[in-house]
Amino acid sequence: MDSAIPEGVAGYLEQVTIPARISSVTQSGWPVVISLWYFYQEGQLYCATQRAARIVKYLSREPRCAFEIASDQMPYCGVRGQGLAEIDAEQGKDVLERLLVRYVGDTQNPLAQDLLSRSETEVAIVIKPVNLFTWDFTERMQDVAPHSGPDSRLCPVSGVRLKLT
Repeated sequence: MDSAIPEGVAGYLEQVTIPARISSVTQSGWPVVISLWYFYQEGQLYCATQRAARIVKYLSREPRCAFEIASDQMPYCGVRGQGLAEIDAEQGKDVLERLLVRYVGDTQNPLAQDLLSRSETEVAIVIKPVNLFTWDFTERMQDVAPHSGPDSRLCPVSGVRLKLT
């Protein structure tokens, strides 16, 4: 676990299996948001996609990006931030295999086999957070949000604001 990121935030990033929303800027200057599976390790977010994916082109040209990992279910909570992305062709297949185990349980199912059949052209997107923010609206939404108690779902430590550079 990265010592710069508090344990309550790192634990959230390690445990939730919500896709990360990643924003980048297109060549025309317009922002775009995509969702990718991720895992958190040693202070960085790891994703995988095909080398020909547009997000790879966008992040190669402009590595500054933003991300959010948050549920769409009330009460809302999550982590968002800004970071620097690096495209790593060497780790693509390994990252993809880890993501498949994390999100679908193994690499032996039809989806995993289909994705792995193209693993030679898979690349890793490694995002190093520069700024990180957390929020947890559980308390303020308690009257409108269905939940079965304070521990009914995982939320990060609320109110964290870190500049990591």
